[in-house]
Amino acid sequence: MKLQLTLIVLFVVPAMGGASDCSISDVIAFNSLIKSTVASVLQNSEINCVDAPGKGASASCPADTTVVSCACGMGCGSWDIQSKTTCHCQCSNMDWTNARCCKIQIKS
Repeated sequence: MKLQLTLIVLFVVPAMGGASDCSISDVIAFNSLIKSTVASVLQNSEINCVDAPGKGASASCPADTTVVSCACGMGCGSWDIQSKTTCHCQCSNMDWTNARCCKIQIKS
């Protein structure tokens, strides 16, 4: 995935040059290239998610994952994500917190 993005940046973006040199067909071709590249990356990738329960006001994700959402006990709906890996419930006296943790990886 990094290779494909690097190739786009190195070859396609400089080729676009000045904005005044672009025609609508150039923009459409560039849009098609981006769509096909994204489709290829998504076709070869998968998203894996796990729940990470915690006691109290915080729950942390495993090392190679990122928080995508949080749930808090006691009906608390106020939370924030700290350092991309930890859910923090903002209500006082929390009994539990749950982090939903995901990562994107190449299909095996």
